[in-house]
Amino acid sequence: MRWNLAFWLTLLTGWTALLSPLTSAQTHTAPLTVGVVPQFDARRTQTTWQPILDELTQRTGIRLTLSGSPSIPEFEKRMQQGEFDLVYLNPYHQVIANQKQGYIPILKDSSKQLFGILVVPKNSPIQRVEELAGKTVAFPAPNALGASLMMRADFHNKFHVDITPLYVKTHTSVYLNTALGKTSAGGGVMRTFNEQPPEVRDQLRVLYETVRVPPHPISVHPRVPAETSARLKAAFLALGETEAGRELLAHIPITRIGSASQADYLPLAEMGLDAVYEE
Repeated sequence: MRWNLAFWLTLLTGWTALLSPLTSAQTHTAPLTVGVVPQFDARRTQTTWQPILDELTQRTGIRLTLSGSPSIPEFEKRMQQGEFDLVYLNPYHQVIANQKQGYIPILKDSSKQLFGILVVPKNSPIQRVEELAGKTVAFPAPNALGASLMMRADFHNKFHVDITPLYVKTHTSVYLNTALGKTSAGGGVMRTFNEQPPEVRDQLRVLYETVRVPPHPISVHPRVPAETSARLKAAFLALGETEAGRELLAHIPITRIGSASQADYLPLAEMGLDAVYEE
């Protein structure tokens, strides 16, 4: 009986050793929810992000589920409620997300900075921002960071100018409305301005640029284990070291992926954006 008991104890110990790696692997069986600020339509967001998430899952064994939001206000609501484990959001969203939920930025595009531009028709007599007092200015949405939020904050805090905002949903509509003279000016960003067809872009000139801020971060909720966050960050960085990975990231768009921290985004909290931010 003693021999049988020892035999079964040895056998049980062996099975426990065999099962322990499986138990460790199971810590990542529950998928992490990934939120993306809806800069583009749902189809483009899906085709941009799903291949990236699939590659990250392949590299780390961590399952990632894309959770789309139909609008920026809906995304903001879900972000502030902490629904996302991993999230790609604009820099001022990061300030709010950190305040509300403790989201921690881990990655950003290290090759560029974000800033807003104010365009007017090329033949407009307006030469100074102050001359837009009382005029109608087009913006894509109230909380679009560079194109609207930072620009309206500068109108309010820097130039002390009251304008009439017209929200036209997209950057393209901003440029078209301004080029056609339906508004006196429009807020955008240099990337979308350069993407416009020549027949639109050549009808406009840049009157003003905001200060530069770090671009959109990829952030994690504090409930995500540090080891999991570190593995995902390492996988993202490794993706940026391959030609195929850089091609995937370029669709976000991220040109050169690098590390980020909350310190990168602290200056935005001092820019007075809360005065024009709309809940």
